[in-house]
Amino acid sequence: MSISKSANNIEEIIDKAETGNELNRREIIRLLAASDKDTRLLYAAANSVRKQNTGDEIFLRGIIEFSNYCERNCLYCGLRRSNKKLSRYRMPEDEIIATARLIKETRIPTVVLQSGEDSFYTSEVICRVIERIKTETGLIITLSIGEKSDADYRDFQQAGANRYLLKHETSAQEIYNYLRPGCLLEQRLRCLQSLKKLGFETGTGNMVGLPGQTPEILADDLLLMKGIDADMLGIGPFIAHPETPLAGLANYGLETTLRVLAIARLITRNTNIPATTALCSLHPRGRIQALQAGANVVMPDFTPEIYKSRYDIYPGRTDVGSATEIMENLQKDFTSIGRPLNFSAGYRQHKTVS
Repeated sequence: MSISKSANNIEEIIDKAETGNELNRREIIRLLAASDKDTRLLYAAANSVRKQNTGDEIFLRGIIEFSNYCERNCLYCGLRRSNKKLSRYRMPEDEIIATARLIKETRIPTVVLQSGEDSFYTSEVICRVIERIKTETGLIITLSIGEKSDADYRDFQQAGANRYLLKHETSAQEIYNYLRPGCLLEQRLRCLQSLKKLGFETGTGNMVGLPGQTPEILADDLLLMKGIDADMLGIGPFIAHPETPLAGLANYGLETTLRVLAIARLITRNTNIPATTALCSLHPRGRIQALQAGANVVMPDFTPEIYKSRYDIYPGRTDVGSATEIMENLQKDFTSIGRPLNFSAGYRQHKTVS
């Protein structure tokens, strides 16, 4: 098919994206509003691009949510500091290391250390945890602990951290400022630029279904992800938490999140895109559907059971059970769609430029 500079109908736009041509903002907006029939074509194209660029195998990262304390007061998050009903916890250092060893025993190569923005864990403590995990397990280490100084990021890298996930949540400054009181979108983006400059495999991502969000804003989110040249993209649904100011708000549902994920695959090609556990809160097979719409990573939660339910970002979280049960369930689910597990590092494969 001959593709014009700006495609007009949905099938042309999907074909344009699948064959590696860049989409403009208008075309992305058109895809976000695709009919059910065209959405199936969108998912098929995204799945094809995923297969070509990252293969059929599903990469694994094991999460440890080591603290549910947070100094921020984001309107959408159950960990917000004003939530007085949340039973708070901080995992001791030795328990974090023991959980990392458990992840190592499952053959998962990467641990994701995740928490609220909790300055109780100083840069020195985080570096010590990183060094111990590296020495005692050899795992690849991803951090997801919020905005830090450039000096902290350098220290984390020198201690042995490899990856950093810092979702921008929304590209709309007005919505960002409203949802994250006292925080600035430009500071978030500056942190992402610093992480990229330091050489971290850098992840960002957005939340789909936020109040005030429009297709135009979602298109800007996607163009921002591409512009950052992020290595990982965490795209998940907004799910109203009952102990936040947004309690009771409806979300866009699963389909819109999957569309955003599929478009992200088409425009970024070889990024690592998780099928987030939040999708399972919207549909029992939400994670499977994401894997069939362009995702190639799954991040099972290995936080000890005594803490897991207290990391209450959004209601209806899944991934309960022992490490053995979690792995058996994943294997069963992925076998059902013909996608094998991959226990290698799963770094993003950058294409060399001749």
